[in-house]
Amino acid sequence: MYRQALANGEKIFAVAPMIDWTDTRCRFLHRQLSKRALLYTEMIVADAIIHGQRDRLLGYHDQEHPVALQLGGSDPVKLSEAVRIAGDYGYDEINLNVGCPSDRVQSGTFGACLMREPEVVAQCVAAMKAVAKVPVTVKCRIGVDDQEPEAVLPDFLARVVAAGADAVWIHARKAWLQGLSPKENREVPPLDYELVYRMKRENPDVFIGINGGIADLDQACDHLQHMDGVMLGRAAYHNTSILADVDHRIYGEEARQPDWMGLRDAMMAYAADYIAAGGRLNHVTRHMVGLFQGMPGARRFRQILSSDATRPGAGTEVIEAAFAAIDFNPTKEMVG
Repeated sequence: MYRQALANGEKIFAVAPMIDWTDTRCRFLHRQLSKRALLYTEMIVADAIIHGQRDRLLGYHDQEHPVALQLGGSDPVKLSEAVRIAGDYGYDEINLNVGCPSDRVQSGTFGACLMREPEVVAQCVAAMKAVAKVPVTVKCRIGVDDQEPEAVLPDFLARVVAAGADAVWIHARKAWLQGLSPKENREVPPLDYELVYRMKRENPDVFIGINGGIADLDQACDHLQHMDGVMLGRAAYHNTSILADVDHRIYGEEARQPDWMGLRDAMMAYAADYIAAGGRLNHVTRHMVGLFQGMPGARRFRQILSSDATRPGAGTEVIEAAFAAIDFNPTKEMVG
């Protein structure tokens, strides 16, 4: 995937891995809007895959492809075993998390704190590559705490690429591991896009993607003038409808009006199957709240999903009612 993209001058758009958000139900929704975007799982710890309920952790819908599995860990042996197990599930990529700053990740000695241990990361990448049948990639920060990104990032990049990483996705902020919450780590440390651009200029044969603070597809397209890939996180989650333009604006496909009724029907059918298997409607609909930002009826759409979907016995009629609140042919300025 990445080598072909580099060789052909193609760009890749991805939706970032986000803990508690980008589960299989979220990814199914996102896939209805874009057939081409690369989707990521939440970070899954290697130990959980080795010792936990594998089908629950690793299972997903066939429609989600292309989909990447993000792993957390710092033990090459455990990561290798997790990759071997995940191989049976058919993911299109395996990604190593070297960017998450949360306390629970730090306590396991992985995530962003591994920016201090590039040799360990290189050993992990090499071990993963030895058993992987698909690309192995790394998602990192530009540095942590008192590190000087201009000094540490080039060395980090060189080490993981030498170990076999097929691509590196760089969140263009430092992570402060003490004193800032994960939310603050997405907002407080300043963005340094130019440093990430420079990493690409200095490594023309390495696929490098950029992440962090990218609010919309206009900004994404601007970044793609400099980078091989662009990754949106919360912007894609909170304003989900922007994904409907990805295939046209990023991949050059013919512009089409979204088939909103087709989306409704797909989500209703998916939710019905999920409920029949023992799930609850709100596990599906909580990912849909970000649809239709700015469209007439969006506020009522959100209200219906937020309140009615959590009621005992709620079924797919809630999705139907929520979509009925949207005016898909507005004659006045959009509100909501």
